[in-house]
Amino acid sequence: MGITGDIALIVVAALLCGLVARQFKAPALLGYIVAGFLVSPHTEGPHVVNVEQVEFLADIGVALLLFCAGLEFPVEKLAPVKKIALLGTPLQIISCILLGWGLAWSWGESWSQALWFGCMISVSSTMVVLKILSDRGLTGTLSSQVMTAILIMQDLAVIPMLILLPVLNNLDQGLATLLGALGKSILLMAAALLVGVKAVHGFVAKIASWGSRELFMVTILALGMGLGLLTYHIGLSFAFGSFLAGMLLSRSEFSHQALSDIVPLRDLFTLIFFVSVGMLIQPQFVVANWHKILGVMAAICIGKSLIFALIARLFGYVNIMPLAVGLYMFQVGEFAFVLARTGMATKSISHDLYLLIISVAALSIAITPFLANWADPIYQWWRKRTGTKASHTIPLVSTGLENHLVVIGYGHIGRFICKVLPPGTPILVIESQPQRLAQAKAEGYEVIGGDATSPDLLKAAGLPKTALLVMTIPNPLDSATIQETIHFINPHLRVMARASNLKHMRELIKYGCSEAVVPEYEAALAMLRDIVQVMDISNFAVDQLVNKVRAQQYSPLWVGNSNLNLGAPTKSSATT
Repeated sequence: MGITGDIALIVVAALLCGLVARQFKAPALLGYIVAGFLVSPHTEGPHVVNVEQVEFLADIGVALLLFCAGLEFPVEKLAPVKKIALLGTPLQIISCILLGWGLAWSWGESWSQALWFGCMISVSSTMVVLKILSDRGLTGTLSSQVMTAILIMQDLAVIPMLILLPVLNNLDQGLATLLGALGKSILLMAAALLVGVKAVHGFVAKIASWGSRELFMVTILALGMGLGLLTYHIGLSFAFGSFLAGMLLSRSEFSHQALSDIVPLRDLFTLIFFVSVGMLIQPQFVVANWHKILGVMAAICIGKSLIFALIARLFGYVNIMPLAVGLYMFQVGEFAFVLARTGMATKSISHDLYLLIISVAALSIAITPFLANWADPIYQWWRKRTGTKASHTIPLVSTGLENHLVVIGYGHIGRFICKVLPPGTPILVIESQPQRLAQAKAEGYEVIGGDATSPDLLKAAGLPKTALLVMTIPNPLDSATIQETIHFINPHLRVMARASNLKHMRELIKYGCSEAVVPEYEAALAMLRDIVQVMDISNFAVDQLVNKVRAQQYSPLWVGNSNLNLGAPTKSSATT
């Protein structure tokens, strides 16, 4: 079946190995690497035939990974931890490069290959660290903010590494190539940021206004791949162009929607990327060099843990913070695979060095969740042994909204709600129509553009810290889907929703909605109030009658409330 059969084999093997990895609480990407090893031509049994074509697909995974890194580049969110991000991360990277260079030099590698090795071990795994923090409910803590800031800066540092490292083995023309690459990069970034941002944002908003989610996703993918192709043809990295495209979109109101749409595709192609990495692991090399692999991994893990811990302490973080940062971020990350494949493609590193870094990276990723569990026990043991009292760490200043109102839909109802609330009320508007989104932004509200059915977009709205969420959209399917997602993210969040009819209202309540309102019934009740007042019935009877009708119509909201009397009005109440 050719490449089709290879992809089917890769996906099935990745699923099985990913499930096994999950059972052992190891990262899924480790399972993907093992799957690649099992289906490689170097092992017995079913194996991939078109290895080179799979590697071409893996290149798309690299580009999408960097594209999403550009989309998630939150410059403003680095402010609370900017010192350790902007100063500490370069210091950490340089220290780790020196560590790796010294290790490689000690067993006889050339200075250029030693430098490659140092750069490859200097980056940690963004995927693994953020997944562990999320699984353990630590997202949003000071530790999470520090680690995220460092990871972002590390991911950015990979870009110049991809540009600079391949020219090291061509010293006679290396300086010219290096300066040319830097000049092209600076000019392209300047042109993109000065001219491209407005054009790209306007184009994306126009596509979004058409309401076609499929066309929107294709547009986002075309921007990422198209700019990557442009940078490739002018002599720069394909991945660099994809990252730049992500940065152009990162400030758009539709960046969260773009990320939400592209993440499944990114995950599929990164799966293929990690499988392709595993396919190049040779069992003969692992068996013949297991002692070297374990020794190098131990040196890297201990060395990187100490470097991270010392840098965290140097920038004023105390208590468990230095230990946590060290034990969470010691591993060799996924971008080491990107650098390693680039080194192989440009013949900058030997095959043995490539196999060594792959083996070390996979093993260090595998043990990360287990070692991260030891951060708190080790810290508590140290406190008891030394009698150290916990002191306060540097306070984290939040730059996001807290205790705010989220309004989904800025139509007539959503706009009315926002306008009648007192000035200064913290409000965040989610809207998919660019015109309404621009209006909400012009009126001073925080905005997020995109389809609110996206879990990533709802998470970006800060639901764990939201006081109340109001859904004003009329579409029953969308609002039920949104309510189900909200309940999964924050089951305790109070949600008020607009319902189209009683059936829609029952669905919303089923998925955890706190209050639902049917506008047609509310209009009828308002008219009913005026009618009975004109008929000279007392205000008490008016209120009683309106409340009784409302209870009858909205009875699904009060099921089990024994205080309600939904029977016919009594004679006295009707004639009072």
